[in-house]
Amino acid sequence: MSLAIKKGPQVRSIRCIIYGPEGIGKSTLASNFPEAVFIDLEHGTDSMDVARFDTPSNYALFIDLITSISQEDCCKTVVIDTADRLEQILTKYVCDKHQIRSIEDAGYGKGYTYLAESWIEVMKALDKVIDSGKNVVLVAHAQMRKFEQPDEMGAYDRWELKLSKKTAPLIKEWSDMLLFCNYKNNIVEDPKTKSKKAVGGKRVMYATHSPVYDAKNRFGLPDVMEMSFDEIGSIFKSPDEQKADIIGRIRALLKEANVAEDDLMAFLESKGQTEGVSLEEVPMKVLQFVFNNSEKIINRLKEA
Repeated sequence: MSLAIKKGPQVRSIRCIIYGPEGIGKSTLASNFPEAVFIDLEHGTDSMDVARFDTPSNYALFIDLITSISQEDCCKTVVIDTADRLEQILTKYVCDKHQIRSIEDAGYGKGYTYLAESWIEVMKALDKVIDSGKNVVLVAHAQMRKFEQPDEMGAYDRWELKLSKKTAPLIKEWSDMLLFCNYKNNIVEDPKTKSKKAVGGKRVMYATHSPVYDAKNRFGLPDVMEMSFDEIGSIFKSPDEQKADIIGRIRALLKEANVAEDDLMAFLESKGQTEGVSLEEVPMKVLQFVFNNSEKIINRLKEA
């Protein structure tokens, strides 16, 4: 038997989690995903002009809906809003199944183990949606928790998914992209009174892990971005479309800074990154690095 070997990036649909404090615009961001249809478990999108499925009221109806979505050509993105409310539905399912009043009544943490197992079944069903060519987006709230590292003194607050402790790691590992949305404030000091205050409140999303929040991505995204779908839209395109998009954005930045493309190419060649004569010949990984570090690279080219 001969083994088939595939090389290079494999195009498939994306598992994404968007979480943050209430009211920051998580659902609005999710609504901009390609042909998004909501499973609105909280009715939080009632005032929004979005497409939605009928809301399932229990675990069995939810699984039936997910199964139907995976089998039908109904959309390109499924948005579950929110994961917190879904966990409440799963909790009731676990309690009914094991004939207990509360998840705590199972004893010795068994209830949360049962809950995590039910989440695994949900993720298996969602993977069939992914296999059918549709993206899956989970919208979730964030909560602040005290975090203590066993090998260090003291503790600090950090933002985490508002889910049970056994569930959150499963969901994070399952996702391709975990985006934390929050307000970014600038601290200014009054020159007279020396008092400090926060101003600005710009909405941003973080795509890389930090000690104060969970975030990740598998697409080379910048650490911090404006809270706009335009910042991540290119990853939903084909590899050729992605490359054309990032080249266009790099050229726009060079033009804005009045820096010649030849200077950038010479810089990349000096670093051993390419021997080509145009951006089209530069590997995608290098293009992503250039775009993510464009400010530093352009400043260096200007100085040179």
